[in-house]
Amino acid sequence: MTKRTSAKYKIDRRMGENIWGRPKSPVNRREYGPGQHGQRRKGKMSDFGLQLRAKQKLKGYYGDMTEKQFKRIFAEAARVKGDTGENLIGLLERRLDAVVYRAKFVPTVFAARQFVNHGHVKVNGKRVNIPSYRVKEGDVIEVRDRSKQLAIVLEAAQLPERDVPDYIEADHSKMTATFVRTPGLSDVPYPVMMEPNLVIEYYAQN
Repeated sequence: MTKRTSAKYKIDRRMGENIWGRPKSPVNRREYGPGQHGQRRKGKMSDFGLQLRAKQKLKGYYGDMTEKQFKRIFAEAARVKGDTGENLIGLLERRLDAVVYRAKFVPTVFAARQFVNHGHVKVNGKRVNIPSYRVKEGDVIEVRDRSKQLAIVLEAAQLPERDVPDYIEADHSKMTATFVRTPGLSDVPYPVMMEPNLVIEYYAQN
């Protein structure tokens, strides 16, 4: 299991944006970065700084995965035919933990990783405990019977601040979801603007 290297609230503060759209984000109260010098760090960013931040924001959004994991997904997106930025978003959204989060089976992407890891999820009837497992179009993801009454699951389905996107069909009465299609950037309900084009520029130069 990949351990989260920084607290999720610190990621928000560092970016100066509420990247998950959570009502409790500290950015809702203070927009400057963490630490004693946070308020002074508002100078104009270089192109490299903008690219780096775009990469950290996208990487952090999906549970602050490691640089190695993220770079591997980027390399795959660049190899596949088509727009690299769109491919990158599609590959990230096909991660099992991302689908579990999008289907509103759990409240946060971090909880989704743990939920999958602890064996609460089945894909096409088989238990899968690898958060980075890549789902395919038409795959059926479901919460295991004995996990359906967990407080975290019941709570998440009621969350008002986000909806299930249209590339996933979720049935909360049965706690199942079907991955209908691979989304593009415009399909994904990010609470803040993601800029995969800047991520491509970052890796092109580094």
